[in-house]
Amino acid sequence: MDFEQLAKIENESERVNKTYDVFNEDTRLNHSKAARVEFLTTVHYIEKYLKEGDKILDIGAGAGEYSLYFARNGYAVSALELADANIAAFRKKITPEDKIDLVQGNALDLSRYADKSFDIVLLFGPLYHLKNDVDKKKCIHEAKRVLKDSGKLFLAFISNDFVFLTEFGYDVNYFGNGDYDKETFKLNDFPFVFHTVSAARKLLTDSGVRILHEVASDGASELLASRINEMNEADYAQYLRYHFYICEKPELFGMTNHLLFVGEKE
Repeated sequence: MDFEQLAKIENESERVNKTYDVFNEDTRLNHSKAARVEFLTTVHYIEKYLKEGDKILDIGAGAGEYSLYFARNGYAVSALELADANIAAFRKKITPEDKIDLVQGNALDLSRYADKSFDIVLLFGPLYHLKNDVDKKKCIHEAKRVLKDSGKLFLAFISNDFVFLTEFGYDVNYFGNGDYDKETFKLNDFPFVFHTVSAARKLLTDSGVRILHEVASDGASELLASRINEMNEADYAQYLRYHFYICEKPELFGMTNHLLFVGEKE
């Protein structure tokens, strides 16, 4: 399936499902040092709040990178994923020792999970795809419903404004022929949905989420990937320390492909 065929699918759930026949989520977070920055940053922030015995819900779990990491560090993980390709890739990795309850389902319907049943809720994939605010708020409401009152919510968005520079790195003509509004600089929400920092922040505050951290989860790592991937291990470790040093600085927050918000229920 190509982008043209994908664009013709009217049903949103089916279109999201088929998107991952085109994009390989299984290797996105682990295929290089540069790609690994997003994963390592996200884990770093989750582990700030994770306690022994905590229960984790991974909504939009992809191919299982986060679920497997935390399950193999001793936590009970429930994972929900929509896309057939991701479910298949995830299931291939699960061993009998992994404490993971994996189900295929839609982030807009978490009725299988009881109120206030998880200490940590991860919402990393769904907000890459939901286009209208009603569905976005319903998704966040469901995530909050299953979160304990003392729990923490982790949400990811794709940043509208920095994608221009990473795309320019691949295509010298991007500013002339890129798929965006040439006046407003709003990217076309296909095949993913893009948010500015202010739009993501407003969505969360309007949805009753108290924001604790705003994090540039991969920063300039995709833009600088060729150089980062050449680093030796010592230099890469120092680069990660630098990244953690700047990733919450307000003046640099929007300069990232992926935004991570850490929050709690108001």
